[in-house]
Amino acid sequence: MQRINADFSRFEGTNCYCAPESADRIRRAAASLPLHAFHDIGTGDYHYVSLFWLERIREPFALVLFDHHPDDQPGAFGPQLLSCGGWVAHARALPLMQTDLWIRDAADFHALERLPDGLPVYLSIDLDVLSPDDARTDWDQGSMHLEELLAALRSLTATRRLLGVDLCGGLTPEKGASPEDQALNARTGEALWEVFADPAI
Repeated sequence: MQRINADFSRFEGTNCYCAPESADRIRRAAASLPLHAFHDIGTGDYHYVSLFWLERIREPFALVLFDHHPDDQPGAFGPQLLSCGGWVAHARALPLMQTDLWIRDAADFHALERLPDGLPVYLSIDLDVLSPDDARTDWDQGSMHLEELLAALRSLTATRRLLGVDLCGGLTPEKGASPEDQALNARTGEALWEVFADPAI
């Protein structure tokens, strides 16, 4: 699996909420990128970009979301406008998505056993699922440790066919990230990528 930059924050009308015309621009830009890849989305404000990868899947699948938030809540401007906090609700309308699992902390790992046999998986990871010891974000964070997350991901790669992976979260200098914050997030991102770096995955 290759690692690709899928940061579309340069487009207008995309920060936290995604206007319909901006969504169309992102879809067109993403169409030239491989689905079966490790997609670096950028900060959690753009987590809804996951939806555009899911729309391209052409077989029944499951979404597994590692996130401190469920991302299925209606936004301040109504449920129709795509947002970083509501994109999973849009994904549930996709006819090929058979199920979605939200993993908020290590106590939820048992839910992975409920995945139907043989169903391929798309993985979406938000760094805010991790403890501040392992990542720094601009959202409230969970308590999961990096090694716990890595163990869960390794188990999934060993037992499931992966259709794609995306990673979002982190903190930008514009939102107060220190060099230390950025270095920590870079190390964590690299550790996560290494799980999927094997070309056979």
